[in-house]
Amino acid sequence: MPDMNGKVALVTGAGRGIGAATVRALCARGYRVVAVDSCAADGPDRPAGVTYPLANPDDLKSLAAGHPDAVLPYVADVRDRDALAKAAGLAVDRFGRLDAAVAAAAVVAGGLPLWETPATQLNTLWEVDVLGVWNTAAVCVPPMLAGPDPTGCRFVAVASAAASHGLFHLSAYNTAKHAVVGLVRGLAADLVGTGVTAAAVSPGSTRTPMLTATAGVYDLDGPDDFARSQLLRRLLEPDEIAETIAFCCSPAGGVLNGSIVSADGGFTP
Repeated sequence: MPDMNGKVALVTGAGRGIGAATVRALCARGYRVVAVDSCAADGPDRPAGVTYPLANPDDLKSLAAGHPDAVLPYVADVRDRDALAKAAGLAVDRFGRLDAAVAAAAVVAGGLPLWETPATQLNTLWEVDVLGVWNTAAVCVPPMLAGPDPTGCRFVAVASAAASHGLFHLSAYNTAKHAVVGLVRGLAADLVGTGVTAAAVSPGSTRTPMLTATAGVYDLDGPDDFARSQLLRRLLEPDEIAETIAFCCSPAGGVLNGSIVSADGGFTP
């Protein structure tokens, strides 16, 4: 019989960065988590046009090893809806329920004006950053609705400050993150009356491999140069963003239904 005690979450992009920090934050609150990542550091499934290091299987194993009774690692690409459906099914089969889903998987690519941006970059960002969120919602919301407590269930997408600001030479990334916001607002409307809610969290410049890659787009010495664009005058840490996401996943986070939470440290491009 599945263990029905406690809440259960699924987190994508869990191998590193904000996704891994979110897994840790949820575990600290007593969640059991299916931690999903493509682990596509190398190989044929690596998204086209992404030049920086991605998570690998060891990253995911290390995360799970730190929470041996709470984290179930699962390798799946968010572009593969069937694989994500198996991950959501695993949460229900193993733990008996699914209460929260966090769509944190994303990549960044850029460096050119829109009219010179290769179609491969736009396609990659659309497939991973947008359809990946769509697929996660599509496979996770049904078991939430069918579960023991839909009114306590939450879907949270990780957007970006790029969802509300235009960023130089990142027009494809802007496009993708604006689409994530629209997706979440539409999902929240579809969920009216069910008790399940949807929200997005938009981080500012956060110390992750993705930000290091973005610094390369601008030929900066390193990601710390982005601190000047935030009123905090420092980079955010993944654990800080994870705390905001964890609140959105909580029963109290239901008040944020349909909201875009700016966790950006006062981002000013």
